[in-house]
Amino acid sequence: MRGLLARFLRDEVGATAIEYAVIAGGISIVIVAGVRGIGTSVSGQFSAVSSAFK
Repeated sequence: MRGLLARFLRDEVGATAIEYAVIAGGISIVIVAGVRGIGTSVSGQFSAVSSAFK
């Protein structure tokens, strides 16, 4: 039982997958924040153009 616990604590196979998941999550948060910022700006531009045509 002690050997099994020691082997489990040394195993790093799952750690790499978790690291990649954290990196992917961070990148997706940055992308969503950027798209929301750009979307707000573009929406304002469309409103200005729409008002100019009226």
